[in-house]
Amino acid sequence: MRQLWKSLPVEMRATTTCAGRHLQLGEFMTNPVLVEVLRGDIVESVHRGAAVIVDGDGKLVREIGDIGMPVFPRSAVKAIQALPLIETGAADAYGFGDRELALACASHSGEARHVELAGAMLARAGLDETALECGSHWPSNHDATVALARAGGSPNQLHNNCSGKHAGFLCVCCHQKIGHRGYVQFAHPFQQLVAETMEQVTGVRHGLENSATDGCSIPTYAAPLKSLALGFARMVSGNGLAPERAKAAKRLMSACMAEPFYVAGAARVCTQLMEAAPGRIFAKVGAEGVYCAAIPELGFGIALKCEDGAARAAEVAVSSILAGFFANDEAVFAKLTALCRPSVENRKGEPVGVMRPASALA
Repeated sequence: MRQLWKSLPVEMRATTTCAGRHLQLGEFMTNPVLVEVLRGDIVESVHRGAAVIVDGDGKLVREIGDIGMPVFPRSAVKAIQALPLIETGAADAYGFGDRELALACASHSGEARHVELAGAMLARAGLDETALECGSHWPSNHDATVALARAGGSPNQLHNNCSGKHAGFLCVCCHQKIGHRGYVQFAHPFQQLVAETMEQVTGVRHGLENSATDGCSIPTYAAPLKSLALGFARMVSGNGLAPERAKAAKRLMSACMAEPFYVAGAARVCTQLMEAAPGRIFAKVGAEGVYCAAIPELGFGIALKCEDGAARAAEVAVSSILAGFFANDEAVFAKLTALCRPSVENRKGEPVGVMRPASALA
């Protein structure tokens, strides 16, 4: 029956009947509940998903749900996409330090420091905001949006959460003397370089057949969760990577952990996770309920996906998984477990419930 349900068009699944009984959407899904949302003491909503932890050799440490399902990692893999920035020599040619490297791996909140640094990165290559092809949107940080609107301004492409990544892309193009116009297109030489890099690190083909277009206009590729986790395990362990790539990966991951604000922003969960254990946790969110993380001292990579695309659930799930590895460090464990149980509030800011990891994450 599970296979029959899966074979039906999506629009039919919520209204299918079996033996005279109405089937709810997702009743026959294989993935377990990862996160529960309580209002008062009653579970009001649940979020299903899958998660996996592997070591640098690809050995499974833990698996929950269908870890072979292909998912679009979206922004969660920006650190892997940034490898050419170092490997081509562009980062050193333009004098980039930890902050610039962290921003190249970021989904930033559009705060002033993010916008200014993205602009400065472009200026090093003789470019400005008009060279970006990522589109624009208002900052996700509320205070930054209010300040911009109050000043009578409007967002430009530097405010895009991906502007740091795109600035890094453009810097590689300029350093390598590759024409940068259309650099977001699948067939552009730079995007082919990124795809090849992703293939080599994750072990999964990145071709037209498993590609789509990301929110910032570059190609994004569907890959199994296990392969994404393997990619990050390799990034922190160096296993399976050539010596120069392992060195570049370590430099990027170290930069992100040293400057977590530039990876995300104030009060962002990525930032809070890395600040909870400086130098010991890497974490990066992706759109539609994806999270990737790594624990350098163990050489472990982590990847998870919440089926309904809920970022709130992915944040609870990754915090719970990471907390399990720091149970013997009281200070770190306390910070991580607090992130596992965010409160549900009413319009007056009063707590009326809580989110919590479900038993599958215990």
